[in-house]
Amino acid sequence: MGLSVQDNQMSIGDTLGLGFMTFAFFLGAGNLIFPPFAGMLAGGNMPLAMLGFLITAVGLPLVGLIAVAKAQGKVMAMLPVFAATALAIAIYIIIGPAFAAPRTGLVAYEIGAKPFIGNTSATILLGHLSLNLSQLIYTLGFFAVTMLLALFPGKLLDSVGKVLTPILLILLVGLAASVLFLPASEVGQAVGDYQHHPLTKGILEGYNTMDTLASLMFGMLIIDILRKKGIDQPSAQTKYLIRAAFIAATGLAFVYVSLFFLGATAGDIAIGAKNGGEILTNYVTHEFGSLGTVLLSTVVTLACLTTAVGLVSACSEFFNELMPKLSYRLLVVLLSAICAVIANVGLTQLIAISIPVLMMIYPVAIALVAVTFLTSYFAKPQFAHRATLSVALLFGIFDGMKVAAKSLTGDDGKGINAIAQWFIDSVSGMAPTLSILPLYEEGMAWLLPTLVVIVLCLFLGRGGAKTATTA
Repeated sequence: MGLSVQDNQMSIGDTLGLGFMTFAFFLGAGNLIFPPFAGMLAGGNMPLAMLGFLITAVGLPLVGLIAVAKAQGKVMAMLPVFAATALAIAIYIIIGPAFAAPRTGLVAYEIGAKPFIGNTSATILLGHLSLNLSQLIYTLGFFAVTMLLALFPGKLLDSVGKVLTPILLILLVGLAASVLFLPASEVGQAVGDYQHHPLTKGILEGYNTMDTLASLMFGMLIIDILRKKGIDQPSAQTKYLIRAAFIAATGLAFVYVSLFFLGATAGDIAIGAKNGGEILTNYVTHEFGSLGTVLLSTVVTLACLTTAVGLVSACSEFFNELMPKLSYRLLVVLLSAICAVIANVGLTQLIAISIPVLMMIYPVAIALVAVTFLTSYFAKPQFAHRATLSVALLFGIFDGMKVAAKSLTGDDGKGINAIAQWFIDSVSGMAPTLSILPLYEEGMAWLLPTLVVIVLCLFLGRGGAKTATTA
């Protein structure tokens, strides 16, 4: 037997299997669209931008999983019940119906359907809204299938996952080899923020994967899986979760590095591309022809579908536990419908809307991971957790507001309406004061205040603790 329940030991094969499963959790196909676009924009500054991206898209999820293992799944135990519940709800909404789940349908459309549809510009008017007809039909169908699979989960999804992950890995290895040995062009020039702040821009771009938020949930899920397999000793659970985390991180780093190179060397292939999905599809078509496009679209569509089903199921289970009067099946139908509606915002627009929200919530997730590691060093751990997360949230809100104001500002420098203009003016009024903070311009004003609070909490109460011990 590969797994020995009595001594809480797993075989190498089981450990690798757990690691690949963790990798598959994180590699929702949506993650394939950000590195190529960032690589294209970073150009000659790609190494620094890629380093920044790897910090938040690989390093932080890895550290997040280890923090969950260290806390035995109870990373929010030091927070008030209301705050812990609110944070969990926010994370589930973000990685579920608000952004991550609708994004799977849009990525499947961009990579899996768009290359084979002749005319994708036909629109339909619903009141003041203009919707892309082909995208509307596709996303409705995609989330209808998602709903059916989430309503009646069986072994079909598991078998698809077991076949899918190896195929996706083989495809990505082939893609990485072709990028290194058959680059489409020379590395281009850096543009926009990548010219002046490639490292911090890469760090912020890594937020888009949402994997640090997901790691807090996935870590608890993996601990639960280990318990069901008979690994019930906390030390053994921690050991195997950390091993799985390193396997997943290695796989993610390999994928992201190769896709950054792909974007940076895309050249003419990337002209006119609005997102990384278009760059990836154009590259595969250019290098491997129609067969490569068919293979990529099939695998990515299935990967998006399994990710969507997983997210809808996880969110439905969470909200069912929170509100037992709402049945799991009702929640599946409701969340699938919401995903289908939100998906029709469009991929580029959905990413733009999600950025201010992620700028607000990500500092809290990062701070939570940091204080979880330091819990045993705090004299007053409960106070330290609450103070640190409050400061991270406060300054994260300022960062998010700045990005939101920038996105609302039109090309002529004015807001789109009176409310938007009031918001932009309010943010502009705060800017002179907030700009005193280091990294405010780069969108990381939260970092220094949060670090200061952590350091103060490490020393707070230490003297009193020593005196009490001596007495």
